[in-house]
Amino acid sequence: MSMNMQSNSGDMQIASNERSRAMLANQPASGMYPFGQPRGPGTSGPGDWPRPSGESAVIARAKPQSTLRAKVRDMTALVARLERRAVELLRANRILERRVAEGADEAGRLSRLKSFFSPSVADILLEAASGDGLQRCRREVVVVFLDLRGFTAFAESADPEQVMSVLEEYHDAMGQLVVAHAGTLERFAGDGIMILFNAPVAIDDPAVVAIRMTIAMQQRFELLRQAWRQRGYALDLGIGVAQGYATIGTIGFKGRLDYTAIGTVTNLASRLCDAAAGGQILISQLVSECVARFARTVSIGNLALKGFCRPVEVYEVQTGCEASVSAQG
Repeated sequence: MSMNMQSNSGDMQIASNERSRAMLANQPASGMYPFGQPRGPGTSGPGDWPRPSGESAVIARAKPQSTLRAKVRDMTALVARLERRAVELLRANRILERRVAEGADEAGRLSRLKSFFSPSVADILLEAASGDGLQRCRREVVVVFLDLRGFTAFAESADPEQVMSVLEEYHDAMGQLVVAHAGTLERFAGDGIMILFNAPVAIDDPAVVAIRMTIAMQQRFELLRQAWRQRGYALDLGIGVAQGYATIGTIGFKGRLDYTAIGTVTNLASRLCDAAAGGQILISQLVSECVARFARTVSIGNLALKGFCRPVEVYEVQTGCEASVSAQG
């Protein structure tokens, strides 16, 4: 019996060992026993395997940290570059805005100046002092007045469209000559035109230039007179020229200014124009003296002009001698 018990005990031990090996063989990789049972004390799994230690462990942990620090440095440098670029762009944008504003301002000044002066004079003013030549001052000027004879009767009988058409042709023809002689167009007032010389930019022999222009105007007007006569319009041109001191500058209000000359010389030129017959150029004694070497003038005597307490000696330019005047130009 003793031997039978030992045999049975050995068989049981063998069976128990076989069951243990089977359970270990069926243990899941997650470290859990079958049926989801956790490992008990004294058991081991992949999480309990030996870990790196010493220098290799330090290196293994330092590599991810150094990579992260490098990325942080790169991002910081990128942010700094972007901030500098933003500052540069902001500065460039402000410069561009200022230049655009300056360009618009200069264009506005140029447009305003060209409404008064010939393009060459306007450019000179902009280059010299950004339009400061329009400031008020006193200087000697030559003033020219033009006026159509017979215009009032024509305007009363003609259609407004016909009147506008005549004025357009007249202004265009005379305006081209004002620009060609670098005159300053003070204003158009219906059929009346006022022109200044020697203001705002000083020129040599302003009286000679003015007389040269007026002779050219009478020549150009002859073509208009003939064309209008064929349409039944009886119109002619009278011109007055005077020289003297005046206060010149802008008058008006903000947004609407005119450049003008105020003084006796302006009134004298206007009255000489009123006294001139069609085709005549009447000038003051001073103008006659200034152009004596270049144009032939004749005295027509002392005239009583409105606004002057004493008679004024008046001279007429002989337009047949325009060739001698043009030759001096």
